Amino acid sequence: MHRSDQDAAAEPGLFSGMLGTGDIIFMILACAAPMGVLAGIIPLAFAFGNGAGMPGAQLAMCAVMLLFAVGYVRIIPHVRNAGAFYAYIAASLNKEAGIAAAYTAVVAYTCAAASVLGAMSYFAADVFATLTGIATSWVLWAAASIAAIAWLGYHRITMAAKVLTAALLLEVGLIAVIDALILWQRGWAGLDFGSFAPATIFAPGLGIAVIYAINGCIGFEATAIYQEEARNRAVTIPRATYGAVLVLGTFYVLSSWCLVLAVGPAQIKAVAAADPGHLVSGIAFRTLGQFGRDALSLLTITSLFAAALGFFNNIARYFFALARDGLIPAVLGRVHPRHGSPYMACLALAGILALVIALFALAGLDPLLSLATSLSSMGAVGLEILLTATSLAIPLFFARRGEYSAGKTLAPLLSGVIIAVATWLSLANYATLTGTTLPVINRLPLLFIAIAAAGLAHGTYLRRCRPAIYAGVGSTHVEGPVGE
Repeated sequence: MHRSDQDAAAEPGLFSGMLGTGDIIFMILACAAPMGVLAGIIPLAFAFGNGAGMPGAQLAMCAVMLLFAVGYVRIIPHVRNAGAFYAYIAASLNKEAGIAAAYTAVVAYTCAAASVLGAMSYFAADVFATLTGIATSWVLWAAASIAAIAWLGYHRITMAAKVLTAALLLEVGLIAVIDALILWQRGWAGLDFGSFAPATIFAPGLGIAVIYAINGCIGFEATAIYQEEARNRAVTIPRATYGAVLVLGTFYVLSSWCLVLAVGPAQIKAVAAADPGHLVSGIAFRTLGQFGRDALSLLTITSLFAAALGFFNNIARYFFALARDGLIPAVLGRVHPRHGSPYMACLALAGILALVIALFALAGLDPLLSLATSLSSMGAVGLEILLTATSLAIPLFFARRGEYSAGKTLAPLLSGVIIAVATWLSLANYATLTGTTLPVINRLPLLFIAIAAAGLAHGTYLRRCRPAIYAGVGSTHVEGPVGE
């Protein structure tokens, strides 16, 4: 049974004042899995994209994400809701579209979380076998990870923030050392800035590079999900949003450029294509020896675990927002009286992830080549769709209020058009993202049409039959006019 607006308003929300700017930035960056992106995605961009021009393409996409952030942080003060995309689209377009966005976001984030768990479990079993000589099933590692993530999600959010901060500092620290050694070995005279030249960026394969570049940046938008738990959210959330984009952008651009320098601009495309999975570990071995390779392997696992935990927290708060607004069972909107966490949503999500893992395991599918590859691509496309819709919805939100400016109109509109192009490129080159020609895998994004249709149908039903609940969709904690 769903609750009414009055019930939702009466129930206590998430604990406020729990997270500062640094806490949120670390949680978002950990969710982005920078080590996983650098070791797994960027080599593919070198191999199948524009080669040495990838750092330049990454820099351009980070600029687009900053444009998105300019509009994004301007709508946040007007709609205080842990549902983020869902609430903003509901307030800008209509409530039916907001519900469709909510369903899309939950499915996209769940796909991302399950894919990361699959990859982490595969690498954990592989590293454990290498270190001990004992073969273990990836399913055991997945089950243990789900249990640990659910335990952290169940407890106070600051506990998860500390775990994510530690994991992020370790992985970024290792990459920073490798980057510094590469720059030191090259010397000032050996630095080649050709990766940022237009001719190199616009080389054949730019479309593929753009796909991987934007997928590496996805995740920063989740800052708004934590605004109800933030300290001084009017200041904290904009700072965290800009900070996450700038830190992610700097990390990816600098590190990918250092990889180009380490291998050579003329050779990077061929070397990456020959063995993309070991490009970064090979460079780590040359710069730091066996320690570098082993540390990279271990920190890749912790990076993926941190990403799974970050996605888990995002989804749990979406469940909480939807339950509070009466769209899903009210029990999922319960807040733990001691920890201030959406604990019932965490338990339900743990069960969903366990079911996904069990289905892939029973089908005998590979956790890396099947689970991780198929669901990560689907999750990325779903989030690109949401970024596009939100970017284009923000100018409409302010237009209805009679407010027009570069930050409220031009920046989000321009970023929305560019992200829409990137989304189209992702769909047009989906087989490249998944690495398979199987139709059943490459047609998975079509499910988003059905998901969105279900959301629109649910919204129409609520408008006609449950007007009290419909009126509260996406509007929990909506603020009045906020000046700049």
